[in-house]
Amino acid sequence: MSAILSVARDRGVVWAAPGRVNLIGEHTDYNDGYVLPFAIPQRCVVTATPLPQGRWIATSDSATDPVSFDATDLTPGEPAGWGAYVAGVVWALREAGYDVPGARLTISSDLPVGAGLSSSAALACAVLGALVDLGQIPLAPAHWPRLAQQVENAYVGMPCGIMDQSAVTLCREGHALFLDCRTLASSHVPLDLAGAGLTLLVVDTRAPHRLVSGEYAARRATCAAAAAELGVSALRDVGLAAVDRLGSEVMRRRVRHVVTENERVLECVRLLRAGGAAGIGPLLTASHESLRDDYEVTVPELDVAVAAALAAGAYGARMTGGGFGGCVLALVDTDRADEVGAAVTDAFATHGFAAPHVFPATPARGATRLG
Repeated sequence: MSAILSVARDRGVVWAAPGRVNLIGEHTDYNDGYVLPFAIPQRCVVTATPLPQGRWIATSDSATDPVSFDATDLTPGEPAGWGAYVAGVVWALREAGYDVPGARLTISSDLPVGAGLSSSAALACAVLGALVDLGQIPLAPAHWPRLAQQVENAYVGMPCGIMDQSAVTLCREGHALFLDCRTLASSHVPLDLAGAGLTLLVVDTRAPHRLVSGEYAARRATCAAAAAELGVSALRDVGLAAVDRLGSEVMRRRVRHVVTENERVLECVRLLRAGGAAGIGPLLTASHESLRDDYEVTVPELDVAVAAALAAGAYGARMTGGGFGGCVLALVDTDRADEVGAAVTDAFATHGFAAPHVFPATPARGATRLG
């Protein structure tokens, strides 16, 4: 180890990982499909300083009590809450055969928890970056998404796909990440909205997630069952003609969403690469309608936000994230962003909902070392 790296390890390291907004491609990742997320400036920051080997202590600015554990405490699901993501990273690295340094981890974040902006993936990837850096672990960033997904799937118990971890790790400033969730091949698609006079507004509905873990798992199980009935490894491999071959109406609707959503992602990428950012609006709206009617993962707050944004002049709008609460994304003219945001806020007041938080989303870079 060089003298510079030795000093860095002794003093500690600081890593940041952003949240993400998924422009389009919802519930396609665990069906081996296509997604198009981008990172946002809001992020989780982790400072890691050395502790004796085999001991980890984590504190968070959003929690009053620290989390501490040693190697003998690494049991999937423990500790509960945010600490499981920290322990899960240590567990996953050790399961992969790496020597993980003991560390004191100080965590801060300006990402809203539960808003569907991947605060959990940001936490896991920021901790991962800090521990890999602190311990000089030979794990290239290209392999971080898979390991971070393992944290959520096998340790935390959330059966998510790999989109969030990929976006949080790999995104480039000013671009969206076009990801093939089967091969993990990716490319960066220019998302120069400002140059086109456009803004992507994020509407955090602040609606509490309802039944999200159980319903998410149910959607995933239905898709797997449909793929088995159709004789394919994943729904990525079928077209719309396959829908009528399914005996269950629920399966037909779920598969129709996945198939058409993959098509929308590909068309969105084509339009963006051709410089037609304004033209993606109808694709966003069609995605929301599919998620509402065929995949059944919206809630009233999401539907009201989309309807109000469209009525106020948005080119398109859709829920983003897993659904059952969370955020809406609206594509608007920059000079009308405040007007659209006010219209959504007024609609929420009319329906008796809590006031939403509306802010512009700027494509940012993925996980990075700060110091």
